Amino acid sequence: MVGAIELNDGQSRLALAPEKGAAIARYDALVVGTAPVPLLKPGDGTGASGCQLLVPWSNRISGGGFTFDGRFHAVQPNVPDEAFPIHGDGFQKPWRLVRQTDIDAELVLDDGAIGPYRYSASATYALRDGALNVRLTVENRAGMRLPYGLGFHPWFPRGEKTALQAKAKRVWLEDERHLPTGVVPVSEHPGWDFSRPVPLPQGWVNNAFDGWDGRALIVQPEEGIKVTLNASPELDVYILYSSSSDAGFFCFEPVSHPVDAHHGEGLTALDHGQTMSATMRLEWEIAQTD
Repeated sequence: MVGAIELNDGQSRLALAPEKGAAIARYDALVVGTAPVPLLKPGDGTGASGCQLLVPWSNRISGGGFTFDGRFHAVQPNVPDEAFPIHGDGFQKPWRLVRQTDIDAELVLDDGAIGPYRYSASATYALRDGALNVRLTVENRAGMRLPYGLGFHPWFPRGEKTALQAKAKRVWLEDERHLPTGVVPVSEHPGWDFSRPVPLPQGWVNNAFDGWDGRALIVQPEEGIKVTLNASPELDVYILYSSSSDAGFFCFEPVSHPVDAHHGEGLTALDHGQTMSATMRLEWEIAQTD
């Protein structure tokens, strides 16, 4: 069993949990003269904490599975109290540490297996001048062509004045099962227009946004911190989740496809042996006060 892994470049520190899906358990800013400031909601990398790796897809699959290349593939629910399989199985398995220094680490999953999927995956984490760079790669080992997706699932602290900027063109609406019912211009829902930094919605939000430029800004006035998230072009959708204004957290998930894309579009078909990759960068700075 591999215990927690800690990286530290003097400006940030990162704790990883190999046994818990190679998740981030915490990512803290090391601000001179103060205690470390949590940039992600700290924990053990499970539940509402840190950041999970989403592989070989993001979010839900309805219908008990999906049809691809004329063949139906069954996929069973994998999380208690969830009606549908969600987020693949990469976050549920132990990963193997293959390389580590003071400021970077690489972890590998050799035996990804859920539904028809058989795959390997690797994740690299690196701190550079306080910024965190993460790269996630998946290789299809199923012996047949299958549709794949990737994503990251960060949990950010939410205070009374937390604000978000993440410009998008469209938003997917959801039903009571958290499945998409259609997509509309963001202009039809002004409360979800994050083209400039605005406070997070007071009520429930659990929606996918597309037409995104891959950049988001999270402002935490109570901590005096700003976090910039940059995602690679493969991650052209983000999912914003917050249960309420007093939840203490919100999720901003850069992903490669909308919810239930196995019955829509947005996944990437990989032949046996083919790979796909995606990256995310988190960078913090002291927020200027008025």
